[in-house]
Amino acid sequence: MESPFKADVLKGKVALVTGGGSGIGFEICTQFGKHGASIAIMGRRRSVLDSAVDALTAIGIPAVGFEGDVRRQEDCKRVVESTFQHYGKIDILVNNAAGNFLASAEDLSPNGFKTVLDIDSVGTFTMCHEVLKYLKKGAPGRSPSDSGGAILSISATLHLTASWYQIHVSAAKAAVDATTRNLALEWGTDYDIRVNGIAPGPIGDTVGMSKLAPDEMTSKARDYMPLYKLGEKWDIAMAALYLTSDAGKFVNGTTLIVDGGLWLSRPRHLPKDQVRELSRVVEKRSRTTLVGAPKPSSKL
Repeated sequence: MESPFKADVLKGKVALVTGGGSGIGFEICTQFGKHGASIAIMGRRRSVLDSAVDALTAIGIPAVGFEGDVRRQEDCKRVVESTFQHYGKIDILVNNAAGNFLASAEDLSPNGFKTVLDIDSVGTFTMCHEVLKYLKKGAPGRSPSDSGGAILSISATLHLTASWYQIHVSAAKAAVDATTRNLALEWGTDYDIRVNGIAPGPIGDTVGMSKLAPDEMTSKARDYMPLYKLGEKWDIAMAALYLTSDAGKFVNGTTLIVDGGLWLSRPRHLPKDQVRELSRVVEKRSRTTLVGAPKPSSKL
């Protein structure tokens, strides 16, 4: 699909994206690059990093990949420093690395619960902590006239209500959202850094969908999704462009839900035609009751 943004909306920017070698993260890298940014990808698997970098450079996007695990502070520090050494500055951090699997609460071990929090929430904070000195206004590589940089964390909608077999991810993403709000308050005030998030809904052609939502579940979900379709990775990348570019320069501390309204929805209890028929019966019964009712007395 054609982007609604100008091709140079991120011209001259440097974006560091964790988990950017595949899925939503790679689409964000691709769209950032197509709109003028240079890309650094952090990931645990060298083969995935190399494939992603090759794909980006093949279409003329400056890209480099660094191995690292967001659960390890030393890795986060090294990747941030390597990105700065390679490009001379950092303008955008995208926290996209995440872990997920289906597990009922009683079958989930404390270690499994902790692992997801370590990746999603602790990893997000650690990357923010390590990149701060390069994002703040007046940081090395930034022009005195530049504002501070931008942080974007990929969240979810699972914790907005509750989700079956996702207690670990719900807890982790709730922490990510709280981190977004608190950093937006502190670092927006002190360092002119904007901190926002995106909460994707079900996105087609991703590993997450194949792991968490079998085809039969997806087809049933479409019956009550307000827009009656799955999202695309492009949808999340466009939201990311908005929040990290000057288009969103006055947006700070928000997590943008991009799910077609799914988090608002519930399965239909009755088909629409049946609801209409029930409504007609109730309305007819009400009219009959009113006609046969005694007139109210005027006496006190």
